[in-house]
Amino acid sequence: MARTRNLVVAVDGDLVVQRDPHRSSGRLLRQDDMDASYVDLADARHLEFDYLRWIRIILRAFEARRVLHIGGAACTLARALLTADGDSRHEVVEVDQRVFDIAREHLGLRRGPGLKLRVGDGRAAVAARVDDSSDAIVIDAFVGARVPRHLVTSEALAESARVAPLTVVNVVDPAGLPDARGIAAGLAEAYPHVAALTAGPRRGGNVVLFGCRSPQPRHTHIESAAAADASPAQLLRAPDLAGIAAWRD
Repeated sequence: MARTRNLVVAVDGDLVVQRDPHRSSGRLLRQDDMDASYVDLADARHLEFDYLRWIRIILRAFEARRVLHIGGAACTLARALLTADGDSRHEVVEVDQRVFDIAREHLGLRRGPGLKLRVGDGRAAVAARVDDSSDAIVIDAFVGARVPRHLVTSEALAESARVAPLTVVNVVDPAGLPDARGIAAGLAEAYPHVAALTAGPRRGGNVVLFGCRSPQPRHTHIESAAAADASPAQLLRAPDLAGIAAWRD
């Protein structure tokens, strides 16, 4: 317990920033006793969490440069992508102002060209966008361990499809992937192609779903790149995700 306390950098209610004992420049943001963000203060391109690397693989495969992030905590993914490609544009919508505040003070978050921060509801932010104004939408928002349902109903995902040709959703699921299958059903109503990256449907954990307008060949690149990741992921196509009705408002 004393060792854990010694790692704490800052506390704001349910938000806790900790040092990484194995990486001097690493900082972990936890919220509600769950890992929310990891930032390497010395290397913005470092993505500690496997699911963020999987999302990066998807976004690169689709050459997405204008990305709307719903959730994002310390903006780790947006910052990594912007550092690698200064011409990309990222807007991060976070519902809790405190997250941005603690990230600015302790996690190196700074405003700058290509990065826009907004406090507000993610669904309202998507609804306010004009058609095809983004290349991709990334939904990485949680209440506890679950994606807020109003962000991933059939109606909400239809709005995402209006705004962007690609929507990516990070889900944390038990074995069998019940939440992921429900969200996949909604994506399938909004997009002609749906797939997911996961460590395996029998294992649970993070599942990165994506719906897209473009044909399947891009999936081949995603599949090979994800298999070569430090935490290899399996590509599941729509038939493997079927069986649960989409969520509705």
